[in-house]
Amino acid sequence: MPETGSNTTKIDPITLAVIQAGLQQCCDEMDLTFSRAAFSPVIAEADDRSDGIYSAADGSLIAQGAKGLPVFVGTMQFSTRHIITRIASGETLPPEPGDIYIVNDPYLGGTHLMDVRFAMPFYRDGQIYCWLSNTGHWPDTGGAVPGGFSASATAAEQEGLRLPPIKLFKKGVLDTEIWQVICSNIRVSEQRIGDVQAQASALLVGADRLTELLNRYSDATVTAAIAEIRTLAAAQMRTKIALIPEGSYSARAFIDSDGVVNEPLTIALKVTRHGEKLSFDFTGSSPPCAGPMNSVQATTFSSVYLALRHIFPDVPLSAGAFEPLTIIGHEGTFLDAHYPRPVSGCAAEVSQRIAEAVFAALVQAIPQHVTAAPAGTSGNFGLGGHDPEKGRDFVMYQISGGGYGGNAYHDGLSNGCSTIGISKAPPVEIMEQNFPVLYRRYALHEGSGGAGEHRGGFGLDYEIELLRGTARASFVMDHGRTGPQGAMGGKDGAVNSVEITRNGEVFIPPHLSKAQDIALGPGDRVRVRTPGGGGYGDPAKRDPALIEEDIRLGRYTPEQAANLFPVKP
Repeated sequence: MPETGSNTTKIDPITLAVIQAGLQQCCDEMDLTFSRAAFSPVIAEADDRSDGIYSAADGSLIAQGAKGLPVFVGTMQFSTRHIITRIASGETLPPEPGDIYIVNDPYLGGTHLMDVRFAMPFYRDGQIYCWLSNTGHWPDTGGAVPGGFSASATAAEQEGLRLPPIKLFKKGVLDTEIWQVICSNIRVSEQRIGDVQAQASALLVGADRLTELLNRYSDATVTAAIAEIRTLAAAQMRTKIALIPEGSYSARAFIDSDGVVNEPLTIALKVTRHGEKLSFDFTGSSPPCAGPMNSVQATTFSSVYLALRHIFPDVPLSAGAFEPLTIIGHEGTFLDAHYPRPVSGCAAEVSQRIAEAVFAALVQAIPQHVTAAPAGTSGNFGLGGHDPEKGRDFVMYQISGGGYGGNAYHDGLSNGCSTIGISKAPPVEIMEQNFPVLYRRYALHEGSGGAGEHRGGFGLDYEIELLRGTARASFVMDHGRTGPQGAMGGKDGAVNSVEITRNGEVFIPPHLSKAQDIALGPGDRVRVRTPGGGGYGDPAKRDPALIEEDIRLGRYTPEQAANLFPVKP
């Protein structure tokens, strides 16, 4: 693709809007293809994946699917950039048409090892025009525990197989030798080929749709439109920044523990608006930790981007939206992990604490635009074992929703997807069909929403029983020690809780939201109650009619309501 700065083609507004929608449609169709063709419920049902188009020059974001995880907005940009850089340096083999690279190395623009990226060069007239890239959450990539969420890992090797950028497909053909190496290092490998073919097929669909768009409008016109979209995204972000009064706003967010040392980790953040720029300073955050709650730089940056995406959702998804933002102070903290620090909790948990800190800082400046803290945990629950009835091993990965924070206009959403994405819990029926489990309970975590003029939404309350065989359970969650923060006088949401019942006895993990390798047998159960969102505004100002409705619907008991809201219903 020509350098964006060299663009001289004038694009009329209608054509620009159509091309922007066309690029978005390319990514949306990649997302849908990936989910519909994938084998694993975490992709096929939960949509834990994302697809996008990236610059050939530096890997910067051109477009991303609206149905993809927001946390991958920044990370795929970084991973594509690393591929381009490594090709230029000779560390990675140069591409040819039909090649698809695979990479999951967290320290090369990744997240955790289970988020596996594919990247394919897209050619026009023999030259790379752009890169098509996607990410899918594989249920297992090896490591100490089934599912990869090792709560007490102290090194990256304990979390799974780490892949630098290598060609998995060469000239359109799967490299069987590399595939055998991967399969030899992951669990239930025979089931992964369906996900791999789906992930590759999504990129091919994207290539077809992008070709149609370029053929319709010409390469020069689309290139000019991409440059204009980036410029407009930067301008729109600056317009949003102008809503924030000049000055600095500080906040803190806390992680329960790193899974190894049972003490909280602190995210210290100071957001400063100066002119058209917005800076995020993490100076004072906790140092690198022993356990898997470290965050790599790409995830830390992407967490800031997605937080602003929540606050200003109408700014286009483009690298231009990031240009007015500066992120500093993360060096030397657990928010800038380097090999061999373990990172399995970075994408699903630490990222959401970073976003929570951004919300807590900016709600002070623009309270009409920012919510109280959402549940802020993906509820990562891995269960792996052997199913004697089917005669095969299994790895089950459960994610779950939680309450959103209240805001200036209404109560928070109940059982919403996590802050970092659109991933939803797979249907109970699908999970019971695929794995030897029975859901004994699946309901709202009533009473979990933080009190406020507009209360927080409610979390989820589910209980799973192992029906047969043996299994090992692992958890990497958060907000078990403190609930999501309230805002503007609102109260915190309820904490996350995990209970394991074995042989009739209830066990609560010492780290509350984190544990690994818990042996389960037939009849043993796991119950998880996810956090409710923080409340917004003074609870004394809540409309009595809304309190009455909550009591009538069983969301709070009369006693709870009387304690939480100092107004008689």
